[in-house]
Amino acid sequence: MMSTLSTIRIRRAYLATALLVTIAVAAPVVHAADRNQTKFKRIPTQYIAALGDPGATSGNGAQLWGLWLLDPGPRGVKLNRYTSLKDAGGVTPARWKFDETDWWLEEHGLIMEQPTFPLPTGKYVVTGARKVTAVLTIHPSDNHGNSRWELDQGATLYDVTHLACRSARYTPAIVDGSCSPANAKQTAFPVTPGGAMPPVEGCTKQDYAVLIVTGVGVED
Repeated sequence: MMSTLSTIRIRRAYLATALLVTIAVAAPVVHAADRNQTKFKRIPTQYIAALGDPGATSGNGAQLWGLWLLDPGPRGVKLNRYTSLKDAGGVTPARWKFDETDWWLEEHGLIMEQPTFPLPTGKYVVTGARKVTAVLTIHPSDNHGNSRWELDQGATLYDVTHLACRSARYTPAIVDGSCSPANAKQTAFPVTPGGAMPPVEGCTKQDYAVLIVTGVGVED
């Protein structure tokens, strides 16, 4: 995520402009199922951790998506501070708890807090801070636990992915195995925008796309 003051200021300036355009253009939106109009409200910037085909406009598996209510980058811990983090019992300066069996890294090599799972159902105004802003709909899970997602205006998941934000989830490759941030190569960071996050010895890695959320749908 964003970890420098200058980058954060640029992002905020962009989002302030993009949100005004979004509200004017994207709302109201007609819900395909019940044809009720959806209104959107501005929210402090949030971030979605998404999985799916970058070229898809809709898909399954949204029950595996997560949400960061706050930018996890500035709340992260540098890899070279991992020993201190262990000594603190896994409690970070931002007061979130590190889980050694399920942890996240961002593009600068900062250990991040986990997003909240699952992403709540509803409508989200999302952007990749490039050219496209779209409405993302997360549908309720079906009887098999699957939740569908879809983007309007023909937007693809790639279109609304913030390429500069890279994120990956690391879990032990074998049961009861060791998967430690101490094994991450600090020379692999920063990660190129749009690039894959580096592997870590002993870990299974899952890359997630990051979507910027600027508004949410509210019931009329």
